[in-house]
Amino acid sequence: MQSIQANNYLVHFNENAYEALNKHLRESKYSNIFIIVDDQTNEYCLSKFIPLLETDLAIEIIEFEAGEANKNIETCIEIWNILTELGADRKSLIINLGGGVVTDLGGFVASTFKRGVDFINIPTTLLSMVDASVGGKTGVDLGNLKNQIGVINVPQMVLIDTQYLETLPQSEMRSGLAEMLKHGLIYDAPYWRQFSDLKSIVFDELDQLIYRSVEIKNEIVIQDPTEKNIRKALNFGHTLGHAIEGYFLESEEKMTLLHGEAIAVGMILESYISLQKGLISAEEYREIKAVIKDIYDDVIFEENDIDPILELLIHDKKNEYGLIQFALIEGIGKIKINQSVENKLILEAFEDYKS
Repeated sequence: MQSIQANNYLVHFNENAYEALNKHLRESKYSNIFIIVDDQTNEYCLSKFIPLLETDLAIEIIEFEAGEANKNIETCIEIWNILTELGADRKSLIINLGGGVVTDLGGFVASTFKRGVDFINIPTTLLSMVDASVGGKTGVDLGNLKNQIGVINVPQMVLIDTQYLETLPQSEMRSGLAEMLKHGLIYDAPYWRQFSDLKSIVFDELDQLIYRSVEIKNEIVIQDPTEKNIRKALNFGHTLGHAIEGYFLESEEKMTLLHGEAIAVGMILESYISLQKGLISAEEYREIKAVIKDIYDDVIFEENDIDPILELLIHDKKNEYGLIQFALIEGIGKIKINQSVENKLILEAFEDYKS
């Protein structure tokens, strides 16, 4: 597969990825290498990756516990301290091997350690391949507020090797699929309709679907790297989805939702809002709701869940001038950004989701 040119770096695929990585290592004068993993990628992915590295540099592994609950500044402090103790300097290279939590947090650690060291992202989940691989967003959560602390800073390169997906449970594959569905809904109607019958998709076709998803996100990000305009389109499903994800993460009475599971709910809710604002037809809404509900289990919302979720919307990082901002679809494959939505319509969307 041909590499994709992103903003000041390349996304490489499969066998070409390791050729690009080793060429970069030969040409760059790094002092040492630090590989950041979580306990899952340490167990399932690191043993595949290490033999592919062609270098005489000293390599250190830094592991933290997997999960969104550990994507916080406390984990960063631990890693900054470990880097310092192990002699990392400004010529060190950090390689982030893992899902979106690893690449988001690892990218933030690298971007801020000694005012910035080089890093490379190797996403190992479907979600991180099609979402975290492009755009340069790094950061951590602040309590149950998603991605409140971070910077936009691009890696030296991103390596996508779909063989890592063979170790993923189906729940994680479905989580990543949500971002691919989103890319179709906001940008490419024919791509969206490829997912209308998942039973017809075989694993060999997944590489091409991933490639197209990365292309779509990259085409949007290149136009607006710092999210002042069209990049806001990528927030479709995320305004409510992030609030739902954060609420379920913090609630002791709820099972934690995977990111894609929360975003799937958010896309249905925000599609309903799009319908009520006259941006999509009833037929389009029924199609979206049916496809997503066919893939994901229903999430149960009690009456006392909604107010705390709405409260979290106030702190959403996408808000401007105190107003909650939505990106809504304007027909399948198109988007309309900077949309204000009253609470009454949000409550109606939750009611419709339950039906």
